[in-house]
Amino acid sequence: QVQLVESGGGLVQAGGSLRLSCAASGSFFSLFRISAMGWYRRAPGKERELVATITSGGNTNYADSVKGRFTISRGNAQNTVYLQMDSLNAEDTAIYYCNAVSRGADNWGQGTQVTVSS
Repeated sequence: QVQLVESGGGLVQAGGSLRLSCAASGSFFSLFRISAMGWYRRAPGKERELVATITSGGNTNYADSVKGRFTISRGNAQNTVYLQMDSLNAEDTAIYYCNAVSRGADNWGQGTQVTVSS
C-alpha cells in the first residue's frame, strides 16, 4: 500500500499559477512497483476526472482542457510528483487528488483544494 500526501493548493486569481506536490511513502516494495503517478480533480457537482499522468518511464498524458497550461513532472526520488498549473481559470476550481498505481492497484491521497477566483 502506498500513502500519498498532497500539498500546494490554495486560492489564486484567474491567470495565476500554482504548483501542487505529492509525496508517496510506504514499503520499499510498494514504492518500487509504482508504475505511474498522476493528478485527478473533482469540481463541485461533477465527477472526478483525469488531469495528468506520468509513467515510470516518463511518458505523460494530459486532459485536453489543461494541455499547454499544466505540466506534470516527477522528482529525482521518483516517489514524488508535481503539477505546475499556469493560466488558471475558474473552471480549474476543484479538489485535486494525487494517484499512484502500484502493482495494479490505485492509491489515492486525501486531496487538496484549488480555488480560482475570477
